[in-house]
Formats: sequence, C-alpha cells, structure tokens
Amino acid sequence: HLKITWRLDLILNLSNLFVNFVVCQLFALVTAFWFRLYLHPSKTSPFIRHVVATLLGFYLALFCFGWYALHFLVQSGLAYGVMIFTGVEHMHKYCFVVTLGYLSFCQVTRVYVFDYGMYSADFTGPMMVITQKITSLAFEIHDGLMKREEHLKPSQKYLAVRKMPSLLEYLSYNCNFMGILAGPTCSYNDYVAFIEGRCYEPKHLESNGKENGKFKQSDPSPKRDVIQKVCTCALSLMVYLVIYTACPTERVIDDTFMASNPFYIQVLYLYISMLALRPKYYFVWTLADAINNAAGFGFNGYNTDGTPKWDRISNLRILNIEFATSFKMFLDNWNIQTALWLKRVCYERCPYNPTAATFLLSAIWHGAYPGYYLTFITGIVVTMAARAVRHNVRQHFLGSATLKLIYDMITWFSTQMAICYTVVPFVLLAVGPSLKFYRSVMRFIFIKERELGREIEGCGSSAQERVNYVQVKRTSVYLSENNTVLERYGEMAEWIKISEPQNIDFVLILYSQMFSNL
Repeated sequence: HLKITWRLDLILNLSNLFVNFVVCQLFALVTAFWFRLYLHPSKTSPFIRHVVATLLGFYLALFCFGWYALHFLVQSGLAYGVMIFTGVEHMHKYCFVVTLGYLSFCQVTRVYVFDYGMYSADFTGPMMVITQKITSLAFEIHDGLMKREEHLKPSQKYLAVRKMPSLLEYLSYNCNFMGILAGPTCSYNDYVAFIEGRCYEPKHLESNGKENGKFKQSDPSPKRDVIQKVCTCALSLMVYLVIYTACPTERVIDDTFMASNPFYIQVLYLYISMLALRPKYYFVWTLADAINNAAGFGFNGYNTDGTPKWDRISNLRILNIEFATSFKMFLDNWNIQTALWLKRVCYERCPYNPTAATFLLSAIWHGAYPGYYLTFITGIVVTMAARAVRHNVRQHFLGSATLKLIYDMITWFSTQMAICYTVVPFVLLAVGPSLKFYRSVMRFIFIKERELGREIEGCGSSAQERVNYVQVKRTSVYLSENNTVLERYGEMAEWIKISEPQNIDFVLILYSQMFSNL
C-alpha cells in the first residue's frame, strides 16, 4: 500500500512539474510576440532588449524550478569568472571543465542523493543547454581572439567572437526567456544579431545563387511557421499521451509480456513504443523553436518561392527522422543543435578517435544514469558498423531505381530496429533493466540453437549415435515439411560430418556446452 501511494505521489508530482513547464512555455510564446512587436530593434535599444529578455528568463526559471534556478546563475557566474580572470589561450579549456563539472555535480546529486528516477522537468535540463552555450562561447572567443584567420575553418570564422561580451550580454545569451527552459542552443553571434536587429537579411537566392530582389522583405513574419509548429506540438502531445501511456517501453522487459508473446510481436511492440515516445521530444523542441520564432529569432533566409525560412535554430526534422535510412541520417536530424555543439567543441577538435570521444561527451552531458552510457557505447558500435555496411554494400544497389528502393526499404527497417535497440537503455535508465532487455534479445536469437544443442547432447553416448540422431530428425522433419528446422538440423549434420573422426566427440561436447551456457 505504501509503495502504491509513493508511486502515485511521484506520478502526480511529475504531472505538476510538466504542467508548470507547459504553462511557462505558453506564457513565453505569448510574451515572444509582444517582444517582437513592442520591443522591436527599430523602437528599442539593444540594452533594453537584453534586460527584458534576461529578467523574464529568470522569472520563468523561478516559477518552474523554485530556488533550484539559482544553479543557473552559479554555473554562469563561475564560467564568466574563468573567462575574465584566466588567459584567453587556455580559457576555453578551463570553461569546459568547470561548466561540465558543475553540471555533472548537480546531475549526480539529483540522481543519487535526492531522488533517483526523477526524469522529467528537473532543474538540470536547462543547465544542459546553458552548458552548451557557455562552452560554445568560450571556444568562439578563443577562436576570435587567439587564432589567425587562415587557421580557422569557414564555420569557425563565422562563429568567432572578436570581443569579450559584457556581463549583461552574457547573461542574456544564457538565460533569456526564449530558451531558458528548453533551448535550443544557438551561436552567440546569431543571438546578438537578433537582439540588435541584424538577423534579417532581405535577400532571396535563386537556384543559380544569384540574388533576386523581387522577393525582398525588410521584416519577414514568422506567423505561418509559428502556427504550423504549434499545431505540430498539439499533435505530438496527443500521440504521446494516448499511445505511449498505453505502450510504455518498460513493458518490453516484463516477464509475463515476454513469455506470452512471440518475438515478432515483441519487436512490433518495441517499435510502436519508441515511435510513440519520440513525440514527447517533438513537443518540447518544436514549442521551443516556435517561441524563438515568435520573438523574431531563427530567420534563415528565403525559400525559392520567396517565403521566409524559420529553421536556423530548429532542433529536429520529423519526417527525416521517421524515414531515416541510416543511423547517421537519424542522428543528423535529431537534436540538431546538440549535434552541432558536439561537432564544434569535440569532434572537430579532438585529435584522437573523435567518434568515441564525441559519444562519451554526449553521455556525460546527458547525465548520471547508467542507461545513458549503455546507449552511447552501443551507439559507437552501431555507427561504425553502419559505416562499414554502407561503404561495402550500397554501391551494389545503385544500378537501378528498383534496387535502390529495395536498399532504402531494407536500410529503413534496419535503422529503426537499430535505433530501438540502442535507445531502450536511455529510457530504462538503470543497468539491471537494460541488461535484461539485451539478454532477452540475445536469448531469442540463440534459443533454437540452444534447444537443439541440448537435444543432441542427450540423444546418445557416442558421436555416431548423435550423428544418426541428427540424420533421423532431418528425415522426420523433411516429411513434416518444416523447412526452417530442416535447414537447422541439416547444417548440424553437415557440420558434424566434416569434423575429423578423432575430434568429433570433443567438437560435439564443445558445441553442446556452448549453447547450453547461452
């Protein structure tokens, strides 16, 4: 009774936290329209826009997280002190260690000291975005003040910050009301250009790259994109609440569920569960994107038909995710701004094994749950395997449109299964349930071999008796026309036959023990 009451209290508490988050984000959405219309750069100075954005951000943080929001100021203050009082040459490294270290400290204490399993709407979520912003800014200042122009990549030249930001600019960038709760991360130069009104470039590029003045606009409206994104949020939330609550991922490791359903039903259930879980993230990130767009932030030029694009800081592309035909395509369209942050601060700068280092940084940044590490370790293996398969197999399917379609269908299915297999520990969080899931998958793969191995072991004392038994079973199965089992027994018999007579007993025993221990 106490356990049920505790779980009910936990669910209600999480629901209250989620409601607070949604209410704050909806308030931020309405405020963003006001900010764009009444505090437009043509009417208001950058100083006022910085002050208002920062104060509103602190208000939302206090409303949603209470005094835990002070961690946002502590983390930002420590990093700014490092920027001011250390040399520019090593400032980016010190900022990276201090900021990520403070985030990890808060995550560990929240998980293992206060409340293990408190997964939704915790105060370390905004700190993760602030960590991205602080470390990005530190590297951008280092590139702008320390490196020569010719030593920078084109993207680094654009992102490089040429002067130290003031405390107000720094706090506004980290804690503005548009991104304090759910991001997304953006570059410092883009944010300052938005505050100062320099983010609108009234030009349209045709397919030949030439500017077409016909479609020039001085101040494009985000209204259409904001409405579309809000509708996407509503649909995503509905799918998550209706389907995922009926198909929670935790059921895949339930003993009753595994015992009462065949493997293909378990795979189908896992896919549906993961499919219904993703809209939770679609809702959060798309709403955050809509808030920034409503404030006038996120403009990214014009489409070929002259309509404005508002995807400069978008965090996902839903259709590309759901129809991804490779692991890389999925990752490139999922949590885009975090992927860019990992690329800019780790992958492009790490001298040794950048792929493994990037996955490790991602795991540390996500938090202290062991399931995160299992997911990203698995991700390393899956990424390397996917690269090898694509490099060696893809060219054989490019001869015709039909072969290419077959290849895309196979790779889509494989990608979805790989994502499901990789992400389950991320959802289950703990080591025990995650390993139980892995064992259930591996157990099915070898269950037939294990059963046949034990059957062979008990069919006779001598090697010849076992060979004869396999041959008899092969004949009886052939008469029943069970081709799958027929092929399995046939493979065993052929394998036994080709073994040397003097070693056949040893091989059979080894074979039986191998499958008995799985």
